[in-house]
Amino acid sequence: MSGHSKWSTIKHQKAAADQKRGKSFSKIAKAIAVAVKEGGGGDPSSNAKLRLAMEQAKAVNMPKDNVKRAIEKGLGQASGGNLETVVYEGFGPEKIAVVIECITDNKNRIGSEIKSFFERKGGGLGTPGSATYLFEKKGLIFLQKDQNVEEQMLKLMDLGIEDVEEGDLIEVYTKPEALEVVKTKIKEAGFVIKEASLSLMAKTLIPIQDERKKKKVIVFLQELDDFDDVQKIYCNADFVDT
Repeated sequence: MSGHSKWSTIKHQKAAADQKRGKSFSKIAKAIAVAVKEGGGGDPSSNAKLRLAMEQAKAVNMPKDNVKRAIEKGLGQASGGNLETVVYEGFGPEKIAVVIECITDNKNRIGSEIKSFFERKGGGLGTPGSATYLFEKKGLIFLQKDQNVEEQMLKLMDLGIEDVEEGDLIEVYTKPEALEVVKTKIKEAGFVIKEASLSLMAKTLIPIQDERKKKKVIVFLQELDDFDDVQKIYCNADFVDT
C-alpha cells in the first residue's frame, strides 16, 4: 500500500483529532448502548459487540462513568431516546460507493439530513443493496508499527490471517467470525492493537490520483463523518500519491 491511502487510514487519523475535542465520546456511547440492546445484554464477556465497543472506549480514554451510563441506557435504566441502527448507501463525488452506518433516535431526521448532504455534494443516496454488494464483511485490526515492519508482516502471516496491508498503521483483515480468535493470537504474539472492529472492505478500489479530486472526496467523507449520528463510513476510494 506504499503510495496509497484508504479512508480507513484517514478516518483513524481523524479520530485522533476528534478525541481531543471529546467528540468521539458521544459516538462511542451510542455504540455501547446499541451493543447492549442488540448484542444481548450488558456483560461484555458474553456480548462480543459490546466488548468491541468498550475496547474502543478504552482506546480513547473515555471516562468509566460515561461507559456506565451508556450501558444503563442500553439496558433501559437511563433516560434518553430509543436508539437504533440504520444503514444508508449511495454514491459520492467521483462516483465512489459509500455505505454509512448510523445510530440514531430519529431515523427520519438523519435520513433527510444525509440525503440533502449527498445532493449538495454532487452525489446521491441509492436503494438498499445499491452499494453494499461492492463490499464484503471483514474483521479489521489496526496494529502499531515498529522499526522492523517486514518482520512484523511475516510474523502476522504465520498467524493465519487473511490479509495484511501497511499504511501509517498495519491493517490486518480476518473473517468476521474469526476476529476475536485472531485478535487474541495477535496480542499473545506481542503486537500492540490500536483498534479492532467488524468492517466492510471494498472488493475493488477506485483510484483517485488528481489532487483536486482527492481533496474533494476526502472533505466529503470527513464532513459526513462529522454528523453526530454517523458511526462508520465505508468507501471504495483509493487515494494514490502523485
